[in-house]
Amino acid sequence: MRVAVAGGTGLVGGLVVAQLGAAGVEAVPLARSRGVDLVSGRGLDAALRGADAVVDVSSTAGASRRAAVGFFEAATANLLAAAQRAGARHAVVLSVVGADRVELGHYLGKRRQEELLARGPVPWTLLRATQFHEFAAQLLDRSRGPVVPVPVVTSRPVAAREVAARLVELVQRAPAGTVPPIAGPQTLRVHEAARRTLAARGSRRLVVPVRLPGAVGAALAGGALLPVGPHVTGTVTLAEHLEREG
Repeated sequence: MRVAVAGGTGLVGGLVVAQLGAAGVEAVPLARSRGVDLVSGRGLDAALRGADAVVDVSSTAGASRRAAVGFFEAATANLLAAAQRAGARHAVVLSVVGADRVELGHYLGKRRQEELLARGPVPWTLLRATQFHEFAAQLLDRSRGPVVPVPVVTSRPVAAREVAARLVELVQRAPAGTVPPIAGPQTLRVHEAARRTLAARGSRRLVVPVRLPGAVGAALAGGALLPVGPHVTGTVTLAEHLEREG
């Protein structure tokens, strides 16, 4: 089996590639560093030649609605078209819990990706996941200075490697449409996770929770990023993740 992994050099993508390899599956990372550009389509046909399936864990740093929707619209359309030309029989896409409930740039982009997947030419599976344990650390690393503003967001952070393992499992099965989402074992506010991350680092930086205004802020604080209904629960807690990373 040959599986192309869009975003295959990123956090989750790298884990998917490694876990596929450990399972005896040939994994082909798709990334600009490998000569593949999802937005323009450059290099896609050559990289997908002979692929039986694709896994899409690609993302963008663009936070605005225009940037996020533009990226996922172009990247998803190009990837699915190339997968169809290659004869791939399964497309597995990673989205985010709350994509259908939060009117914020990244979530709107993921919503557009989900729409294109459902209407696309390749049989598909969609997995939504909550934020990763690494998210709090990413917020901290993007900020400078002794005080770190962190939005008030309620989530159930999950280990990226557990999400990767679920994707590897799904891509080796038949297409299943939208499957139950995956979430971590604990409900946490992101600013609480950030404080715990700083403590694990031995840092004295101060985390200041900031509630975003309007309906978006209310949704993020009030649980719009929590899974609703049946879902898969990961086992790795934030404390275990920080101990492993430390």
